[in-house]
Amino acid sequence: MSENKSEQPVTVAMGGVRIIKPHQFDSNTPQTPGMQRMAAISRELAGSQGIWGGVTIVAPNVASGIHHHGEIETIIYVVSGHAKMRWGDKMEFEQEVEPGDFIYVPPFVPHQEINPSPDTPSQWVIVRNSQEPIVVNLEPFDAVQQKGNDATHIVS
Repeated sequence: MSENKSEQPVTVAMGGVRIIKPHQFDSNTPQTPGMQRMAAISRELAGSQGIWGGVTIVAPNVASGIHHHGEIETIIYVVSGHAKMRWGDKMEFEQEVEPGDFIYVPPFVPHQEINPSPDTPSQWVIVRNSQEPIVVNLEPFDAVQQKGNDATHIVS
């Protein structure tokens, strides 16, 4: 059995499977205020053609900006932390999520991730059916959304 001891992703010449270590993740992706996205599986990092995968961290006591991902479907797996997912044209739907939960976000659905914990980050694995880094950050539609989407992104 051979090993890849280099810091580079495993290449096709090495059998096709790629191992991407956390220190190789790419944070140079479109961002939404209140969240940190890092690519792990992408064309650049792994040579993938039709999917993108990464990690998102929602800091304690933070609400992300409201956004959608255009025509892209998104699968989210909650790794750690308890959070809330809000969605809908007016953020009229809300559900608590916890480690082990999967979330499916259809194309063009506005949504927001909220971590109400005062001290525990929430970490999620994200998979999308596209290499395009589409993130459409939306303007607040009312005072409540503005409060959750303001410069500090602190949940009150």
